[in-house]
Amino acid sequence: MGQLQLRAEVHGERLLQARELFFDHGDYPDGLVDPLILRSWERCRRFGVGDPHLTDVNSTMDRVALKTEQERNRFLLMQSRPIMEHVFEQIRESGSMVVLADANGLLLETVGDPDFVSRADRVSLMAGASWDENLRGTNAIGTALAEESPVTVLGAEHFLAHNGFLTCCASPIHGPDGRLVGVLDISGSYRTLQRHTLGLVRLSSALVEKRLFETAHARDILVCFHTRPDYLGSPKEGIAAVTHDGRVLAMNISGTEILGIRQIDAMRRDFSIVFESNLSALIDRLRHTPQGSQELCVNGKLIHVQLRGQLPAPSVHAGRGSDERALPQRQARRAEAGNTPAITLDTLNTGDARLQAAIDRARRMLGRDIPILIQGESGAGKEIFAKAFHNSGPRHDQPFVALNCASIPETLIESELFGYQGGAFTGARKEGAPGKIQQANGGTLFLDEIGDMPLNLQARLLRVLQERCVTPLGSTKTIQVDIALVCATHRKLREEVARGSFREDLYYRLNGMSVTLPPLRERSDIRALLTRLAAAEVPDPTMPVRFSEGALKAIEGYAWPGNIRQLHNAIRVAIALLDEGEQLITEKHLPEELFEAPLAAMAPAPAAGGGEPRWASELPAGGGSLDEIGRQAALRALEAAGGNISSAARNLGISRNSLYRKLGRM
Repeated sequence: MGQLQLRAEVHGERLLQARELFFDHGDYPDGLVDPLILRSWERCRRFGVGDPHLTDVNSTMDRVALKTEQERNRFLLMQSRPIMEHVFEQIRESGSMVVLADANGLLLETVGDPDFVSRADRVSLMAGASWDENLRGTNAIGTALAEESPVTVLGAEHFLAHNGFLTCCASPIHGPDGRLVGVLDISGSYRTLQRHTLGLVRLSSALVEKRLFETAHARDILVCFHTRPDYLGSPKEGIAAVTHDGRVLAMNISGTEILGIRQIDAMRRDFSIVFESNLSALIDRLRHTPQGSQELCVNGKLIHVQLRGQLPAPSVHAGRGSDERALPQRQARRAEAGNTPAITLDTLNTGDARLQAAIDRARRMLGRDIPILIQGESGAGKEIFAKAFHNSGPRHDQPFVALNCASIPETLIESELFGYQGGAFTGARKEGAPGKIQQANGGTLFLDEIGDMPLNLQARLLRVLQERCVTPLGSTKTIQVDIALVCATHRKLREEVARGSFREDLYYRLNGMSVTLPPLRERSDIRALLTRLAAAEVPDPTMPVRFSEGALKAIEGYAWPGNIRQLHNAIRVAIALLDEGEQLITEKHLPEELFEAPLAAMAPAPAAGGGEPRWASELPAGGGSLDEIGRQAALRALEAAGGNISSAARNLGISRNSLYRKLGRM
């Protein structure tokens, strides 16, 4: 017997008894109602949703307003409509309807049997009405959004009594970036829906998510994978969108679950770090088996991989020699661009004496069991330097595993670093998971912002470094590890030791050899670095961009509190603002911040907190195409100018026609 049928049997006296206890007496009907429904009832009571016995008086929005919202959600609607129509064909003449709502619970579109649609209209189950939980009480659409999980709400489980004739199954829809964008629902009269309805809704929402992801990344390489080869091509497969130069742009929820990682661990990372394999080599292997798959071992797990989407064309040069000769140029071009391909210490050098001194010091430590501590301001390129150090040494063909101690909540750092045994804590995967230290075995562990590591974990890390073994959470078994350790921080660790926020013994254990990266404002190679960063962003290498002398002087005269990260964003914006066929970047393409104060008046970057200007923080962090950056910059300028096209174009330093073209692409 299915879950829906079991719930239907309980729906009689037991559910009525539960409602009486909850609504009339304020008691908690434990065991009489599904815990998810009870949580929703409690939320509705806190929201102050009206008397559940009263008739719903919430109105629907007018046609113009609905049309505006539908246009705002056009991408979701376009990808969902074919799925909705297909689902409705499966349930036609069952007295039901298919509903699509946005992330706020607003019903965007419905399709259903006429007799049921007329009944649904009486309770405003129609396009233009909001079924957010705090407006209409417990219902499948609003509760699925609140719980962010598939939900069935059966008859009298609805908070509002007049919705008791409905049985509804809903499943959330996540966008390509993992954020909640909507919900798909099947609603019908009580007892008309079948036990498989929730499964149908879950499958349908997964198909919508797949269409959203593949359409949004149609121009990228789609890396599709699963632990079972027969699941490739199904809604359950993991999908990662990867640029042609190997940067992971996005990964769907199935993909993060299969790999046992979080979205933050995959986004803007190099393919070789996330999948522990070389992308170019994988593409070459799969060219000969376009319908087949290749096996990869990721985090100790065997997965089957297929490539779809826009694969790069095969090289026109014969033999491997041409690729090998081109590799240093490709590495040099990408080295400071915020990615982590196979760069080395040699490719980092662009002529600055202080950076060269740091490179020379680091090179002497290659192959030695001596920890490296990299110091420098936020955005100065510490992770890039660490990856270059790894690629230059004898461990270059082993894993490079990075963990940012400042970006992970204190409660999660321990499990991320040391791993855990199955069932070690609430929410732990039943099979457990290896920590970053285990994943780096044989290779290099990079601990970024080590100064932000909690004191209690510093003692455990010190023990690992001394004994060369790790004990996962919930386990008594120790595991031997062989790692090279590289740490980085923008803090002055000696001062942290004096304040008591960093262990003195760990400081001396980490500080085997220290290198300090100069801030961008003090580097003498800005022009060479600028050329390299710009070359990495231009889609067509046969049409390189150039900088006017005025633009170069403005760039050299600015303090760059966000360092290379901020410079990289500024270059991407400048290139995005160029007209088609235009190749010269002038002062008008640069951010206004560069002209607000001379270098002498600029304050140095703060020790913590990033320090990037507001415009940089509003850009997509490390992601987004140049067209998208240009659109966002144009839209923000238009909003700042109150919709005045001439004023917005003047503030951007471009012509009105150029601004019209950029807005026209939206």
